[in-house]
Amino acid sequence: MQNSMTLRSKRGLPGTGRNEGKSFLSKGGEYLVNLLMVGYALVTLYPLYWLFISAFKTNQEFYDHPFALPQAIKFDNFIRAWELSGMGRATINSIIVTVSAIVLTLFLGALTAFVLSRFTFRFRGAVSGLFVVGMLIPIHSTLVPLFIMMKNVGILNTYWALILPYTCFELPIAIFVVSAYMSTIPKEIEEAAIMDGVGYWGIFTRMMLPLALPALSTVAILGFLRYWNDFAFALVFINKQSLKTIPLGLSIFSDGFGTDYALTMAAMALSVLPTIVVYLIFQEQIMKGVVAGAVKG
Repeated sequence: MQNSMTLRSKRGLPGTGRNEGKSFLSKGGEYLVNLLMVGYALVTLYPLYWLFISAFKTNQEFYDHPFALPQAIKFDNFIRAWELSGMGRATINSIIVTVSAIVLTLFLGALTAFVLSRFTFRFRGAVSGLFVVGMLIPIHSTLVPLFIMMKNVGILNTYWALILPYTCFELPIAIFVVSAYMSTIPKEIEEAAIMDGVGYWGIFTRMMLPLALPALSTVAILGFLRYWNDFAFALVFINKQSLKTIPLGLSIFSDGFGTDYALTMAAMALSVLPTIVVYLIFQEQIMKGVVAGAVKG
């Protein structure tokens, strides 16, 4: 009997103290990971919480108690911020530029990714590498050349002055993400469609685009965040008041002498709401797109 228990203990069979110790350690590690994730979430969400509580304060209260809850809720901060910054028109401009750039990015990125992931041709690796190198270009180092080019072409102070650069600089990451996702789709589906008489355009529009929806959603949210929050390109390429986007509208509350923090925080709280809504809508698809390439093979 004693020898049997010894053998069971050495082999780590069920019911032994070794397995119980391992189970305890695994549970302890899981609790530790969960605790770290909760801490990380709180640290990440705190700036958003601070932004919204600051939006209801007066300037004096903001300076005196920057991290405390507002003593009296000032809803008129939002009304004044909306009116003074012209946020209504700025929101429309931002929506036009952002939606147009996202549509172009998704269409061109998905079309290029379809060719690179489903076809074999000479220099395919070089072409893919070229797009990867495009992600390494410092975006803001191109402001002066782009300004000169747009001035010569005559598209400064137009929506295209923002839509085209946004699309070009987002295409490399779009192609990289969508191509990696499309590579995981079985080729048997494509071969069956060809046997049924479906052309490559039909395969792309009816099959690949719906199947690649998680990757496209990931690209869309990344592009939305970049386009919606961009300040440098809009500042350089847009001078007309009627074409200014939300980031340019927010700059009205700060000048060389001071900053109206109460109105700035209220305007920023209004401008961040669309990004939160978009993320909540597409969060499931985003998570699928992010981890899609990790399970290949």
